[in-house]
Amino acid sequence: MSRALLSVSDKTGLVDFARGLAARGVELLSTGGTAQALREAGLAVRDVSEVTGFPEMMDGRVKTLHPKVHGGLLAVRDDPGHVAAMAAHGIAPIDLLVVNLYPFEATVAKGADYDTCVENIDIGGPAMIRAAAKNHAFVAVVTDVEDYAPLLAEMDANGGATRLGFRRTLAQHAYARTAAYDAAVSGWMAGAIGDPAPRRRAFAGTLAQPLRYGENPHQRAAFYVDGSSRPGVATAKQWQGKELSYNNINDTDAAFELVAEFDPAEGPACAIIKHANPCGVARGATLLDAYRAAYDCDRTSAFGGIVALNRPLDARTAEEIAAIFTEVVIAPDADEGAKAVFAAKKNLRLLTTGALPDPKAPGLAFRQVSGGFLVQDRDTGFVTPADLKVVTRRAPSEAELADLLFAWKVAKHVKSNAIVYVRGGATVGIGAGQMSRVDSTRIAARKSADMAEALGLAEPTVKGSVVASDAFFPFPDGLLTAAEAGATAVIQPGGSMRDAEVIAAADAAGLAMVFTGQRHFRH
Repeated sequence: MSRALLSVSDKTGLVDFARGLAARGVELLSTGGTAQALREAGLAVRDVSEVTGFPEMMDGRVKTLHPKVHGGLLAVRDDPGHVAAMAAHGIAPIDLLVVNLYPFEATVAKGADYDTCVENIDIGGPAMIRAAAKNHAFVAVVTDVEDYAPLLAEMDANGGATRLGFRRTLAQHAYARTAAYDAAVSGWMAGAIGDPAPRRRAFAGTLAQPLRYGENPHQRAAFYVDGSSRPGVATAKQWQGKELSYNNINDTDAAFELVAEFDPAEGPACAIIKHANPCGVARGATLLDAYRAAYDCDRTSAFGGIVALNRPLDARTAEEIAAIFTEVVIAPDADEGAKAVFAAKKNLRLLTTGALPDPKAPGLAFRQVSGGFLVQDRDTGFVTPADLKVVTRRAPSEAELADLLFAWKVAKHVKSNAIVYVRGGATVGIGAGQMSRVDSTRIAARKSADMAEALGLAEPTVKGSVVASDAFFPFPDGLLTAAEAGATAVIQPGGSMRDAEVIAAADAAGLAMVFTGQRHFRH
């Protein structure tokens, strides 16, 4: 390797890497700010404009789009015709390309305007990367700072050269980078022009960590991040505990997205998740009160669960959580006392995020199916008291209304068919993922009865509760089952062909019922 072209936006580690190349006898070519940074560090560098005979122009848009650059990258070194063309046109080979791209993704993340985002779309960089990667039989291409040290080590191990297998790996990294870049640009542009279903849709991610296995030990898996700044498991800092598993990551995401529905300014809240479904959610005067109330909804299922909090974790709450086996605790922050409590629990993972995700922020969700994938908007639906339509003779009381709205927020995060009983700002029974809504209603009530027996209560906590259904009751049977369990008020979308029959049954049972006009299926 005798000649390298360096043109980078992110200059992290650049000078040390370039010094390493120069020390190994590599001539340095460069452009613009990269060349300036190298010269300021005392390195000998040749401008690309000197090689091409053309100055950088059009605000830097045109500088490397030239045959002497692309010919140097693309020439097949053992093809006589290519070698002759290089000689005839004064094209010198380029053995190493080091490029990282204009910070388009970061520019979008900062909320820049349309023109600024467009100006941060790199053209010359991707063109050179793809050229060098195509010709990896002869050219090494580096697009990630993480590959600087491995490249120097590879040269040292091979007398200043690189092996074909190593260059193939770098080429794969390079094509993945340009693919991710183009996915970011096309995805942003679809949003910018208001196209909800563009002809082609691409998603990309960067490896965060290989995982021990997937949902089951026989499945291989890895965790990728998409570069967005949404607070959650992908952006969290892990303070302790072993590496997160596939199921840990999935469940922790579900827990944190649920607890974020509850504004911390309106009080502490806690959500406990098991297998991506909540087994207890509650508000409280303190974080400890919220955790205890959530735990009392279903203590059996909470064992080995995920705990999410909407406020910074304190030591007293941490002590209570640590009293049972818990897989992961995630919160915006944690004080030193809480960290000290968890330090004795080597298998418990503590994650802090710095903030809560905005449940109303737009975004996309996608899911693979055979032969393709489904894409939809993230479910950002929510209702206020003004959105509710009272459809029964009796309107809910103020206390019932508060619990109905609480139950509705929880139901949004329960797998369908979802039934959620709430009393006093805490779930007291949750039925999830059943094929029949009646079965979900019965299961949730039975869980309440089981907990009442375990806690030594005189009657199930579902007595005097309210109930939320994520979709309409198609028949009165599910609603009547809830009434028999002790529910006094109901929140549901409405919209069934038998709404009138269901409303009449609610009136006959003395229930208050409100319609939201909005459904929250979750499959």
